[in-house]
Amino acid sequence: MAGISPADLGCPDGKLGRDTAVQKGQDNKIQVDSSTLSSCNTDFAFSLYKELVLKNPDKNIVFSSFSISTALVLLSLGAKNNTLKEILEGLKFNLTETPEAEIHQGYEHLLQRLNLPGDQVQISTGSALFIKKHLQILAEFQEKARALYQAEAFSTDFQQPHEAKKLINDYVRKQTQGKIKELISVLDKKTSMVLVNYIYFKGKWKMPFDPHDTFQSEFYLDEKKSVKVPMMKIEKLTTPYFRDEELSCSVLELKYTGNASALFILPDQGRMQQVEASLQPETLRRWKDTLRPRRIDELRMPKFSISTDMRLGDILPELGIREVFSQQADLSRITGAKDLSVSQVVHKAVLDVTETGTEAAAATGVKIIPMCAKFYYVTMYFNRPFLMIISDTNTHIALFMAKVTNPKED
Repeated sequence: MAGISPADLGCPDGKLGRDTAVQKGQDNKIQVDSSTLSSCNTDFAFSLYKELVLKNPDKNIVFSSFSISTALVLLSLGAKNNTLKEILEGLKFNLTETPEAEIHQGYEHLLQRLNLPGDQVQISTGSALFIKKHLQILAEFQEKARALYQAEAFSTDFQQPHEAKKLINDYVRKQTQGKIKELISVLDKKTSMVLVNYIYFKGKWKMPFDPHDTFQSEFYLDEKKSVKVPMMKIEKLTTPYFRDEELSCSVLELKYTGNASALFILPDQGRMQQVEASLQPETLRRWKDTLRPRRIDELRMPKFSISTDMRLGDILPELGIREVFSQQADLSRITGAKDLSVSQVVHKAVLDVTETGTEAAAATGVKIIPMCAKFYYVTMYFNRPFLMIISDTNTHIALFMAKVTNPKED
């Protein structure tokens, strides 16, 4: 058992938390621990979020950075040279300090932990590559993709775009238990490869809201506009809370039964951009470290269902992942030839938050502590735009991130 500092592991964001950075399995493979992957994943999530906000101001946003990063790390199994370097550095790893093999072994270990069957929280995640017909896929790539990521590569006839689209959409619909019905809407006959990723989460609140208490209430889109939404309500709740005076926001954690929790960040009126600009791994760590049980006299939270479709080919180049989408792409570890590039990386996330809990095809959850005396009483009304981060509490991986600007918009 060896302890390695974040700098040694190529993650620029400070402490790794309680878990040891690297662990040696029974088969003597070195594995990057989930705390390292968690730090890099948070860094990638916030970088991606900032790009999405720039392109979609004032829109609902929901995505799973973990699902996206897993798909890209899977793709990197087939990459070489600068294409490989761009993918892994874009995901916030430093190849000089973290060997590629360690990254893959770390993801393998993490995916095994996340996909363990549980009777309280359901999490399933996976990736697939759909590659054009007649391309011969190297056995080594197929074996590694299956062994490390439980992923498969499918030979697909893109000359029949309707059938190819149905193949991909049926696969994702089945894997997400019907939550994501149409991942791909348009396919080009020139498509050479489609990379898809999915994550399905279903969790029940440890302290559920009573549906009889849900009422119609105003949600303020900005200082002038509002919409009527179903507002859930719970009174005299004790849960982790932190008031961040520096960033003018309040932070609340709600827990699911099982190993998941949801962090809700409510910026003061007009302070959303300030909070967004401050999103760094250190910020999230500070919030989590400073949360303390607090008596919430009344909590109001909108009941909502939001979804986001993303073509990441427009966004990943902003994070340094460029070559894989160009004619300079070197994905020769997939086919042995350099004539393959990625045509599309698509990601669709759906997030449902109700009185009983959360269901998502890209998401995670929360916990309540028995009431104690001597608390300052506070009320929290989520009646204006807010952020939500769902995490697996065993691995500290953020599974979903969302910005809710209008709970009424799907």
